[in-house]
Amino acid sequence: MAQINPVVGDISGNVQLVIDAAKQAKTQQRADIVVFPELTLTGYPPEDLLLREGLYPQIHSALTHICDSVKDVVVVVGYPMMDELGERFNMAAWIENGQIQASYIKQHLPNYSVFDEQRYFAPGKQPCVVEHKGIKFGVLICEDIWKVSPAVQAKEAGAEVILNLNASPFSQEKHQDRLGVVKHRVDEAGCAVIYVNQVGGQDELVFDGGSFVMDSQGQVQVQAPEFADALTPVVLHKTAAGSIAVSAGQQAALFEAEARVYEALKTGLRDYVQKNGFPGVLLGLSGGIDSALTLAIAADALGADKVEAVMMPFRYTAAISQEDAAEQAKLMGVKYSVMPIEPMYAAFEAALAAAFAGREADLTEENLQARIRGTLLMALSNKTGKMVVATSNKSEVAVGYSTLYGDMVGGFSPLKDVPKTLVYRLANYRNSLGAVIPERVITRPPSAELRPDQVDQDSLPEYDVLDTIIKAYVKEDKTPQQIAAMGIDETEVRRVIRMIDRSEYKRRQAAPGIKITHRAFGRDRRYPITSRYSE
Repeated sequence: MAQINPVVGDISGNVQLVIDAAKQAKTQQRADIVVFPELTLTGYPPEDLLLREGLYPQIHSALTHICDSVKDVVVVVGYPMMDELGERFNMAAWIENGQIQASYIKQHLPNYSVFDEQRYFAPGKQPCVVEHKGIKFGVLICEDIWKVSPAVQAKEAGAEVILNLNASPFSQEKHQDRLGVVKHRVDEAGCAVIYVNQVGGQDELVFDGGSFVMDSQGQVQVQAPEFADALTPVVLHKTAAGSIAVSAGQQAALFEAEARVYEALKTGLRDYVQKNGFPGVLLGLSGGIDSALTLAIAADALGADKVEAVMMPFRYTAAISQEDAAEQAKLMGVKYSVMPIEPMYAAFEAALAAAFAGREADLTEENLQARIRGTLLMALSNKTGKMVVATSNKSEVAVGYSTLYGDMVGGFSPLKDVPKTLVYRLANYRNSLGAVIPERVITRPPSAELRPDQVDQDSLPEYDVLDTIIKAYVKEDKTPQQIAAMGIDETEVRRVIRMIDRSEYKRRQAAPGIKITHRAFGRDRRYPITSRYSE
């Protein structure tokens, strides 16, 4: 099982990954067959690159190069194909002895959540079964394993083992979901499934790997690691009774709940930075929990030498915030600087004095502080080439508790799909590995520190209540009445829902961020900005 990390659009680079992995599997592990993920040659998801006619000659050349370069081991690899009529297909090729001996067209094209494959591909209808060394292999691609017919169809065509090529994005419960689905297919088809998944980050998606083999009895006999490139051997043999047995093999340890999310966030940020060629990142370190966790993720993902933190205090910034920010930066070994914003604020205040005459101070002055900080960070980014990392969490993103062109600035937002209550759990998890986030950052009441004695709960419900409402409304599509029936005041429920609905315009302008839940903001949840719909 070749669990690799391709780069979308880097066809030559992805081909080299395939060739190198195939040769390594053959020479080091005596492999007969090497199975790669879905759409390996383009990376996943290629999105509208699939509409470029110039893509397909490159794919043809890539397949030819693999055929010419790998002749002593079978390669099963995913790729897109366009026929002479202009129809496109999500394909898998069985390459043996330097030739494509068989190919398979994906039958079930997902068109929900982050997937829109029906925009690009036409479905296949036929099974693909290939015999090698006395064992008959059926080939399926990703979504096919989530449906009944393709696995049964392959079995009826003679398949004794299913090879399933995947590009299955991470979410918190996804690994257990996969095990449950594959168990159903094993029960229906009565044969083992070899499930090979992609690993790595691609924009808002993270692929966690975690490839595995489930035998015909529904037992996982081989488990590849999560969030790591891996060549994991699988040994099959035919028993005296004629059935196919899977020898017990590697059983990589899987991550627990918070650890798994933390690894996903690290992977997503690392690959976004590295695949896009940024020399490093910088962020505003406020002394609060969100920026503290973001700094920890960035340093762990990229290395302390690639991370810069900037404290930008104002008259409302507490001394303990400045102390805690400096302490964490020192503990993590990142570059740290302090840029007070009082002089810049005074200049803006003077420039706006005539226009604001006779008007009371309000959110305008608070937002001005955030926007000055955003301007400083973007100036540093322009000068150094480092990408600004935004620090907003999902709870804030949901209700618009953030400032456009202020604390929302950035090229990437690691916590965009992380609710505030999970932020705290992740901070405690990271400290369990080695204390880097000062304890009072975790224990003190959260505050934007944009006015005297401000705390988040001046404007928002308690975060455990807020996150419950957000989950019920955003992820589960519950009505206000259904949410109120969970024991939450209906007036509060309706207030939060109004905030969520009215903040869509902000979310459209926010940086992309890592999807970790079943429904994230962005391409996963698409709502109109201009809308009078109400419940």
